[in-house]
Amino acid sequence: MADLAKSTVERSSTEKDIVPLAEAAKVWVRVAALSFGGPAGQIAVMHRIVVDEKRWVGEHRFLHALNYCMLLPGPEAHQLAIYIGWLLNKTKGGLIAGVLFILPGFIAILALSYIYVLFGNLTFIEGMFFGLKCAVLAVVIQAVFRIGSRALKNKVMVALAAAAFVAIFFLHIPFPLIIIAAGIIGYFGGRIGNPAFQVGGGHKSGSAKILEDGDSVLGEDIPPHAKPNLAWSLKTSGALAVLWLLPVAVLLLALGPDNVFSKIGVFFSQMAVVTFGGAYAVLAYVAQAAVEGFGWLRPGEMLDGLGMAETTPGPLIMVTQFVGFLAGHRDPGGLNPLTAATLAAILTTWVTFLPSFLWIFAGAPFIEKMRGNLALSGAMSAITAAVVGVILNLAIWFGVHVLFHEVATISFGSWAMDVPVVTSLTVPALVLTLLAGVAIFRLELSVINTLLGAAALGIGWTLIEAS
Repeated sequence: MADLAKSTVERSSTEKDIVPLAEAAKVWVRVAALSFGGPAGQIAVMHRIVVDEKRWVGEHRFLHALNYCMLLPGPEAHQLAIYIGWLLNKTKGGLIAGVLFILPGFIAILALSYIYVLFGNLTFIEGMFFGLKCAVLAVVIQAVFRIGSRALKNKVMVALAAAAFVAIFFLHIPFPLIIIAAGIIGYFGGRIGNPAFQVGGGHKSGSAKILEDGDSVLGEDIPPHAKPNLAWSLKTSGALAVLWLLPVAVLLLALGPDNVFSKIGVFFSQMAVVTFGGAYAVLAYVAQAAVEGFGWLRPGEMLDGLGMAETTPGPLIMVTQFVGFLAGHRDPGGLNPLTAATLAAILTTWVTFLPSFLWIFAGAPFIEKMRGNLALSGAMSAITAAVVGVILNLAIWFGVHVLFHEVATISFGSWAMDVPVVTSLTVPALVLTLLAGVAIFRLELSVINTLLGAAALGIGWTLIEAS
């Protein structure tokens, strides 16, 4: 197998691609169609197909690429697909992998968004989203435990997670500053060789024998097109930057900074730069800004959007598309509300996901030469630990708005914190959340089955209540 892999790599220097592009495209469609349940599920599906089944890349190379993507702002599963697509099929391979990875989810959520605004007041639809909200709360709590069990391997990591939670929950320190501080701590901790900052495995296949890089189709060496090329990186990333920022600049100049489209373009462009640590961490930032800052949607609607993203294929952060859709629908200007909503959804998706291509094409050739770098791994380890604290904050925020009708604000000078009014507890929501928790933690049902079951129970309860 090693000889086959080596000869395949040697042929790639003169032939078009390491694997046929048409075959790769079919695989990326399959990966996208099967990618449910957030980034952990998507990465697991990608690993099973690309590493275990197709044997295109080895275990260590897959994890090295994942570590780099986890250090980047934005959706790491999407970036990992671009990275591997680029390794196998050059620039066009990265573009195809990245587009196909998000296309099924974009179409599905757009369709659900139409249903939501057109028929959301129907008892059936209300019940479905009531159940989904409760299940989503259980899913977010599971994410705290799942990521925490992988990231908090020692007292240093636990301390970082606790500090991140205190910083965002009590001190209201901006999320980007928390992640940057954690990355700096981890970088220097890894650089001096502190074992507390060494990154363990992660998304393993679960088999006793892993696929070594030398036994994969790609092989152990860096393919010719993936070697550092500053001119190519600057040219490609420059073109992507123009495609990303030019529409935003045109909107600002043509419509002004107070227009909803301008706000969407600017906010989600900023999000693409500052949101590190995966989808659940990004959601904390988006939910706070979209609900409390811009007023584009209500807390319950944010949970409805997250339920859509959890039950459709593709990146979980595709929930931003739903946020943009509602923002455009409620402030259409002179456009038809559905037309404005559709254009806002497209704009949100464009500025959210296009930067992922830029980060990969700009940095991946240089990262390929840094496999095994302790400082880089240390930064990733610390950021992941801090993200656990951020996600815990998100779980509490969701819990307050799912389980309680009323929220009060406690203030001490300039410091303030929202707390639930205990008497406003919604018992059916509590029961459904507990049932979803049992399904996930005790029965170990998949996320998609848990969400579908909760949606069915929500519909049943709403119909009983309405009768």
